[in-house]
Amino acid sequence: MPPVEEILATAELLREAMGAAPRKALGDPVGGLVLAILSQNTNDRNRDLAFRRLRGRFRSWEEVAEASPREVEEAISVAGLFKVKASRILSCLKSLKSHEGRVSLDHLRALSMEQAQDELLGFPGVGVKTARCVLLFEFGLPAFPVDTHVLRVCKRLGWLPPGASADKAHELLQGEIPPDLVYSLHLHLIQVGRLYCRPRSPRCEKCPVRPRCAAFKRAQILPSEVPGET
Repeated sequence: MPPVEEILATAELLREAMGAAPRKALGDPVGGLVLAILSQNTNDRNRDLAFRRLRGRFRSWEEVAEASPREVEEAISVAGLFKVKASRILSCLKSLKSHEGRVSLDHLRALSMEQAQDELLGFPGVGVKTARCVLLFEFGLPAFPVDTHVLRVCKRLGWLPPGASADKAHELLQGEIPPDLVYSLHLHLIQVGRLYCRPRSPRCEKCPVRPRCAAFKRAQILPSEVPGET
């Protein structure tokens, strides 16, 4: 990991280029958990459409918890792996109903961030990225999720070893990203990954963090080292 000064400088470049990261209204942690499950292995459009259809078909999360797997599958069929996701969603909601007496994640507010993450990880199909998305976007906690875009960009920036797994990246980045930058930096790095730092043929010439990118600096000497370029 780079020194915190490097992270701060990169974050400032991103803020100048992309503006302030839009803040999401808090208030529906269970919905955030369901949305995070739906986002697994699918694009944002299909995730959001599946979520809207689910919410349109059932009046409450308690009603979803009582639904049959087929009913939930039909509601979210636009999302990839919808049978698996329906099973995971139902397992989470039924578990909450059984242990909390209602379908709610409000009890997590009394826990530390680490304890809350551990509890979310106990649900089937919930990994570290999914758990941290819930903690960040629904509880406003400085939990740093690492998706494929964040992982790729951080490796090219030189913040992570080239062979680092997503699990290792979660471990390394959580301890180094200043808490007040977690939210904006997560969203900005995703945008960089989507718009510029693509898996193949990255658009380095337009990337706002090019001045601080280790991969780009190497490419000034050895162009073949630019990730995705041949």
